[in-house]
Amino acid sequence: SRAARMGCCFTAPAFERPTTTVFTTPYDDQKPGTSGLRKKVAVFKQEHYLANFVQATFNALREEGVDFRGRCLVVSGDGRYWMTEAIQTILRIATANGVKDVVVGVEGLMSTPAVSAVIRRHTSVSGEKPFGGFILTASHNPGGPDADFGIKYNGSNGAPAPESLTSKILEHTKKIDRYVWTEELIDIDLSKPAIKRLGGGKTVEVIDAATDYVALMREIFDFEALAAFVARKDFSMVFDGMHGVAGPFAKAIFVDALGMDESVLQNCEPSEDFGGGHPDPNLTYAKDLVERMGLGTQAAGEETPQFGAAADGDADRNMILGKGFFVTPSDSVAVLAANAAAAIPYFHDGLKGVARSMPTSGALDRVAAKLEVPFFEVPTGWKFFGNLMDDGKCSVCGEESFGTGSDHVREKDGIWAVLAWLSVLAHRNKDPEQPLVTVEDIVREHWRTFGRNYYCRYDYEEVDADKAKGLMAHLVAQQGDMDALNKTVKELQALKRGQAGMQLASADEFEYTDPVDGSVASKQGIRFLFEDGSRIIFRLSGTGSVGATIRLYIEQYVQDPKGHSQKTESALGTLVTIALGLSDMEGKTGRKEPTVKT
Repeated sequence: SRAARMGCCFTAPAFERPTTTVFTTPYDDQKPGTSGLRKKVAVFKQEHYLANFVQATFNALREEGVDFRGRCLVVSGDGRYWMTEAIQTILRIATANGVKDVVVGVEGLMSTPAVSAVIRRHTSVSGEKPFGGFILTASHNPGGPDADFGIKYNGSNGAPAPESLTSKILEHTKKIDRYVWTEELIDIDLSKPAIKRLGGGKTVEVIDAATDYVALMREIFDFEALAAFVARKDFSMVFDGMHGVAGPFAKAIFVDALGMDESVLQNCEPSEDFGGGHPDPNLTYAKDLVERMGLGTQAAGEETPQFGAAADGDADRNMILGKGFFVTPSDSVAVLAANAAAAIPYFHDGLKGVARSMPTSGALDRVAAKLEVPFFEVPTGWKFFGNLMDDGKCSVCGEESFGTGSDHVREKDGIWAVLAWLSVLAHRNKDPEQPLVTVEDIVREHWRTFGRNYYCRYDYEEVDADKAKGLMAHLVAQQGDMDALNKTVKELQALKRGQAGMQLASADEFEYTDPVDGSVASKQGIRFLFEDGSRIIFRLSGTGSVGATIRLYIEQYVQDPKGHSQKTESALGTLVTIALGLSDMEGKTGRKEPTVKT
């Protein structure tokens, strides 16, 4: 067990633990991506590799003027392979750098949104508020000895480190020549809540983060109404934890708090290798859930649950399914925003504003316009939502990459999204004598009101990095001549029977100026925008650990309800042909098909 590997010694030394300086040399590959540093486990296991990055973070914090000496730090992760060893390294370095209290979840486990909540709400045994936290996760990437590991730092507001800090961390990784840590291991039993006194007034506090998380959710949602709804005889659900950290939190919410039978939980036992699977909640990797919800090899039947949901490895992403019905992440955040004030007590006074990442479909834009609330389009990366939330500009936000959340924390939150959907269902089903209003009913009604944004994403994973950069450069080079671009678009349309006459209105690289601090994020995705509102977008993802991931996003808006029942592949067929032709995807990368279609 993890507890055994960490040791079970409770001896409290009388004096400050001795520290030592370890001399090291820099690594040249420690640039944090959109959500921290992610590499193969073998890379992290290199001598000094993790220690260099952790010490570089403390050095960068010191340069930023963050006073961490004598204060509290949160350290936990999603349970993936090598997490326990990493916790030990961070404990030793943090203590040697002057951190007074370290908070860790039971078994080292804490979902990413739970870490954000603990940073924002917890007070240590010494009365200290956390100045930040290290989250040990590679999110939706696979785990195991031959798979991925990751680490990221979140600040005192619970949000991922801003680019100003991650840039400083990178600079320090390039010049680091030493780090400090305790001479001996810090033995601590992580199997249950406890306080370990280290001497010198320092402590390690092990907490039950699931209990704290349930308390936060009770402040947001009406648990009595939810419990009454899920008890309906005509309602059934399944939640798939994908063997990630969501499991203990799901049990605490759905079983212990809402009174549901444990049979609603599927794959909810955390595993170091996520049960040998890929903990990414989409139609490709959440195979067990997809099959059970009637979207796999078998169509939906009498035994198919009315509601299905999944969370990824660190429980910040989510997928929502109805009976034989897939809810796109872009539609999901739009539906939740449209119903939030009526269905969720936390939002009864209305929304401050809404936001989405640039590649996410425009469904949320139309909700914002109808509600007459501020709307923001930001680059991919949850940290961009954090500034808006801290400034009181945003209540609900989402990303097409299965991320949905609100300003209760500064991370996307998978279980929050599930509770939000259950709240909308409960609100629409107040009369238990009436037939059940289903997930599909709610989404189709939303389309009738706002129109439908047909949407898909192609992921080309582990592409040779130079080839990926070459493809992006090829796209940018074409954007300088709109006449030539539209000529190419016309020629590509001729290859595909169906929609014709599509005309580009503009083409650019997305750039974002933060309305709060004025910072500018450039080169955030290559856009081709059509006169009818359709969009083709290309972006290099920063969440992989090997090579590059090219993401292609395709969107078409249809207002007329008569056009809302097309198959997505048919509705977007012409745009797909244009996108693959403009990019010369196969010629530039050698890939005939994407790794994942969503």
